[in-house]
Amino acid sequence: MSWDADVTVVGAGAAGLSLAVGLARPCSGGGPAPRVIVVDAPPGPLRPPVRTWCFWEAGAGPYDGLLAASWNRLRLYAPDGAVIDRPLGAMRYKMLRSDRFEAAMAGRLGGYGVGVRLMTVDSVRDSGGGALVRGRDVSGAPSVVRSGMVFDSRPPRRLPAARTTLLQHFRGWFVRTAGPAFDPDVATLMDFRLPQPPRGIAFGYVLPLSRYEALVEYTEFSRSILDGAAYERALHDYCTSVLGLGDFTVGEREQGVIPMSDGVYPRRGGRRVHFIGAAGGATRPSTGYTFAAIQRQSRHLAEAVRAGRSPARAPAVHGRRARAMDAVLLRALDTGRVDGGAFFSHLFASVPAERVLRFLDGATSPVEDFGIGLRTPVLPMLRSLLELPLLRRSVPASGPGRY
Repeated sequence: MSWDADVTVVGAGAAGLSLAVGLARPCSGGGPAPRVIVVDAPPGPLRPPVRTWCFWEAGAGPYDGLLAASWNRLRLYAPDGAVIDRPLGAMRYKMLRSDRFEAAMAGRLGGYGVGVRLMTVDSVRDSGGGALVRGRDVSGAPSVVRSGMVFDSRPPRRLPAARTTLLQHFRGWFVRTAGPAFDPDVATLMDFRLPQPPRGIAFGYVLPLSRYEALVEYTEFSRSILDGAAYERALHDYCTSVLGLGDFTVGEREQGVIPMSDGVYPRRGGRRVHFIGAAGGATRPSTGYTFAAIQRQSRHLAEAVRAGRSPARAPAVHGRRARAMDAVLLRALDTGRVDGGAFFSHLFASVPAERVLRFLDGATSPVEDFGIGLRTPVLPMLRSLLELPLLRRSVPASGPGRY
């Protein structure tokens, strides 16, 4: 069988484009790069709307020219209204809009001679010594892409079996105020001065773009999502009663649901089929952050392919210790043993923000992790840890496509 490419990447979002660029860039040693084809859905309902991605890193980064904004300080408001304002040291918290990122990455791929084939994918499977992507092109006719291996970023139809599955669900407004209302040097990561749901936690999230503009979000960690009217009411109350914005207008809106689960996402769908992005476990279960992990995952996978190694041998994007700590926290939050607002407020109040961010990236040492653990509610966390081996893993009733 002759291959259309060495590698097919399914999906042209953050994961697919990041990996495709890493694979297709010219080799520093002068050797040929793998032949890459990117498959993306035609314009329509399968294309996601413009999203906002946030991440943190030390100093300058490769996407700084694309950022909507960045901040060197983070602020939290505890449930009692106490303000926790922390400098990030060498770190910066960065905001990137998906449309600018995708346009820039598509431009790079075009410069490398990589094409994007528009098709609705029906199946991805092994075939002989490679893999086939089958679907329908923009006219509805059957279409097949043959390659040596496939990296698939489509969301799984079902979430993995887990002991705990919560949902991080949110709606955001891009607001513009009549007068100065925001501090453009500080991002509010969590504001717990909100009515709390009967089970779970709720908080505000404010990313200032100027003194007059910001992305303001209402977020919950809970087992079920809200209806549209409930998000709108919560955002209106937050903007007026808590932030006191006065006169303001709402521009763009964005909404999302991120599963927070201690389930294990499979890294492969066959010998030649590999999952990437959120489908490959890039989302950090305890926070929902994904973009920075996608960059690490893409770098490891591209290095493996270009070196002729199996991508299955690339490091997992989140290590075992990080996943184990996430499982304990999710269980403690889901049972109500730990008050989420008090937990996160105390964590940022008692640990330097730069260390907390490294902890959330899984980049802290065991000694640092132990020290952070001592600043959490020890007995409730210990009880959650001890009961985890006794809990049965079950598949959630709804998969990501239902949210």
